[in-house]
Amino acid sequence: MFDSPLLSNLMSPPILFFLLGLVAVLIRSDLEIPGPVARFLSLYLLMAIGFKGGAELAHSGLSQEVLVSLGLAIGAALVVPLYTFVVLRRRVGVANAGAIAATYGSVSAVTFVTATAFLQASQVPFGGHMVAAMALMESPAIIVGVALVRAFNKPSEDSGPAGSGASVLKEAFTNGSVVMILGSLVVGLLV
Repeated sequence: MFDSPLLSNLMSPPILFFLLGLVAVLIRSDLEIPGPVARFLSLYLLMAIGFKGGAELAHSGLSQEVLVSLGLAIGAALVVPLYTFVVLRRRVGVANAGAIAATYGSVSAVTFVTATAFLQASQVPFGGHMVAAMALMESPAIIVGVALVRAFNKPSEDSGPAGSGASVLKEAFTNGSVVMILGSLVVGLLV
């Protein structure tokens, strides 16, 4: 439809819906997505990302290149939230630093979809296993964010005790978002 790759990317549905949301806020619209619907959409997105990542990983196989790519992706998803938390903890508090760290450590699905669409439009080959890398990058960021908040949070009446290392890791690994994306990745790998 559009000759320019830039215009083609800017006119993609994820970008256009983002702009619609931005306009709704700017004009102070009463547009609101109900909480349960937003939760469902979040879970559906995690399920879709995980499933597609697992399916692409099954299709591409586990070569040395794939394993190195996945290892580097997971490493980046561990390192980025750690240093982000360290930098922000004293400035914005433990809970906010943990949330921001998890956000910075994960990959934006919209950015990823836009980048892959751009590569496809430009006819630049890339490995399908990169979808699995994106899916695998979500979990470490969430796990590190939850673990850092639980480990560094001061005990209070609202949050309870900070917890032992084992309980912090258990809570981080049993977080619904982590279970959904990793479980969906396994399902995609098996089917």
